[in-house]
Amino acid sequence: MSDRESSSGAGRLTAGLVWAVLLLGLWLWAGEATDVRPGTYAPTTGDVAAVGRPLGVRLPPAAKPLREDGRPRRLVIPSLGVRAPVMARGLDARGAVEAPPYAHARAVGWYGAGVRPGAEGAALLVGHVDTESRPAVFYRLSELRPGEKVRVIRDDGTVAEFTVDDVQVIERDRFDAQQAYGVRQSGRAELRLITCGGSFDPDSRTYTANVVVSAYLTSSNAPGPADDRSP
Repeated sequence: MSDRESSSGAGRLTAGLVWAVLLLGLWLWAGEATDVRPGTYAPTTGDVAAVGRPLGVRLPPAAKPLREDGRPRRLVIPSLGVRAPVMARGLDARGAVEAPPYAHARAVGWYGAGVRPGAEGAALLVGHVDTESRPAVFYRLSELRPGEKVRVIRDDGTVAEFTVDDVQVIERDRFDAQQAYGVRQSGRAELRLITCGGSFDPDSRTYTANVVVSAYLTSSNAPGPADDRSP
């Protein structure tokens, strides 16, 4: 993002401002996008305490990040039975990443101006937990555990396979955007999966927390028959 030589400082400042705006928007998204429309289905999404990284879970080494060429086309989470199309999304008027429309609640939104899944940095994927009448794409996201796999099928013909290394259910009053969405380890290709979580408050019709799953790239290959089927 930064310019070379004499303009490098200005470039870093611009990139920093863009990232700061994004983090602010994500903080607002965590605080406000958990609102539920009247009559909505009220799911349970797991414990409000952080799942974290259980002791004794052996995680594989990180793989070398992929080129920036590939845009995400489909998200596959085998342990949850998720096979979802991915659509690029921007920022709304508050500076928050737009989730897919409720009419496409089985789709996942990717922050298209940010990192592409598989490239170095933290790519952001957001999804609804429910709609007015049924569970949505990330209804069971809090059930993921460290060591489980998440695959992103990219339009350059590669499958970026990530390994979950952390699952957190962060209370709204303790939410820290940098901690939740910032890069955990420099030089890695990382992935964040984000949705509403915690317990449902029927009075305010909001959720008390956000589920944030962190994963990192551990392998890549060509898509197999199960990966390449349409959702």
